[in-house]
Amino acid sequence: LLHAPLSAPPTLVKAALTGNTSYQNSSFSVVTQCQSTLSIFLRGRFLKLLLLVQIDVLQAEVQALKTLVLSSPSSPVGELPSAGSGGVKTPFRKGHSRNKSTSSAILGTQPDPSATEPIVRECREVDSQLFSEFKAWKEEPTLSRSCCFLERVYREDIYPCLTFSKSELGSAILEAVEQNTLSVEPVGFQPLPVVKAAAVECGGPKKCALSGQTKTCKHRIKFGDSSSYYYVSPFCRYKITAVCNFFTYIRYIQQGLVKQQDVEQMFWEVMQLRREMSFAKLGYFRDQL
Repeated sequence: LLHAPLSAPPTLVKAALTGNTSYQNSSFSVVTQCQSTLSIFLRGRFLKLLLLVQIDVLQAEVQALKTLVLSSPSSPVGELPSAGSGGVKTPFRKGHSRNKSTSSAILGTQPDPSATEPIVRECREVDSQLFSEFKAWKEEPTLSRSCCFLERVYREDIYPCLTFSKSELGSAILEAVEQNTLSVEPVGFQPLPVVKAAAVECGGPKKCALSGQTKTCKHRIKFGDSSSYYYVSPFCRYKITAVCNFFTYIRYIQQGLVKQQDVEQMFWEVMQLRREMSFAKLGYFRDQL
């Protein structure tokens, strides 16, 4: 019908010229039928296009539902109503379980395994034994190794952290840390000039004096008023400073300088400093660029 010629048939032209009423009526009937057929054809095409649009919308909704389900494994997902349920919604179920048959039928693909991995958060809880030892030390703070609190810290953190290949130098470092006479300074740091013998640099900036390994040393250490410097690698320097930070804080507590924290807050600060020593003794450290 859409490709029919636009020129009228000769019979219709003749009927129009001669005024033949029967031919005119028949021609109008043909035109009316053509219009009706064309209307039905166009209506069918329109309904088909509308159906395609609805299918596209449904596919987009299914894709959005798939993204929502896979990206939210921690939130409870309700069961989808199955066909023939009469539109009755099933209640939500807590947890991470899903209706596998319904999900597979709608999504058409298996869920991403990474989406089912549990969400892990960092938690902490006071260890009653450690806390009781710390509270007992807090009542009479001392730097003696004989108390239960410091004896445990020495055994579990300080000794392993200050264990080096050069054991004699490691023992000297621990003694200097306890007496608060150890100096750690960057390589190239120029101290104020004093009238004394020139400094003696043991080793060099390319070899660590504690591990004996060839490393780029960015810091050096010195004991008290000694004029001898020892170059240390970033890893060894981090182990030393982790122990120094712990001693600095417990000295503050001993001297009564920590006043804005209660016992539990002090305890967690000590645990954080012990955590840094644990990381250092296992080889984890932060290097200054």
